[in-house]
Formats: sequence, C-alpha cells, structure tokens
Amino acid sequence: MADDRPFDADDFERVLRGASDEIRGLIGKAGGFLDQSVLNSLFGQFTGPQHAPEPETTGDTGGGVWAIYTIDEDGQARVDQVFPSELEALRAHRDNTDERRRVRFLPYGVPVSVLDAP
Repeated sequence: MADDRPFDADDFERVLRGASDEIRGLIGKAGGFLDQSVLNSLFGQFTGPQHAPEPETTGDTGGGVWAIYTIDEDGQARVDQVFPSELEALRAHRDNTDERRRVRFLPYGVPVSVLDAP
C-alpha cells in the first residue's frame, strides 16, 4: 500500500546513507581496490558531518553586555550606555543620527579599548 506522506529530505538522506553502506560492503568484498579514505571522501558528504560541534563563544552564552559607544576625534571609544540584550541596545540606538556612535557586543573581561578606531 502506498504511503500518503511526501518524500522529504530526511528520507533522501536515509536512502543515501543506506546506499553508501551497501556500496562500501560490496567494495570490501570485491577485494578492496579502493582505499577507505577514498570511500569516505566520496560518501562523506551524503552521510553528514563527522566532526565535533564547535564550542560556544562568550557571545553565544550571553557572557557580556551590549554597549552603545562613541568614537571621539582621537579614535578612542567612550561607552555611553550598556544593555543586557541586543534588542534593548538597538531600540535605544534606533533614532541615532551621529555616525560616530555605534552598538557592539562587549564580552566580560574585554577592555573598552578594543572598540577604539584604528
């Protein structure tokens, strides 16, 4: 009996993963004329990434503040206001017309001097 649900991306990946496993088995039985690294490079893109996830950054964990700051004539930054979230900082900065005034995430422990202009 036919299935009423449409063929989706998960089904496609499942079929490719199964096919790659079967092809690897057949090649292994046929004498192994292809190296395992060649097979991994050929089928690795279909079976999904095999690397560990990247660690969270300070910005991902929220370990810092959103700062509205101004760059003076000497290129040094001066923090005007600090906010706990990006949304609050952008709302406060919404009507800004001064091009020297900016918004940026500042992780805890990082000096304000990183905001200085080059």
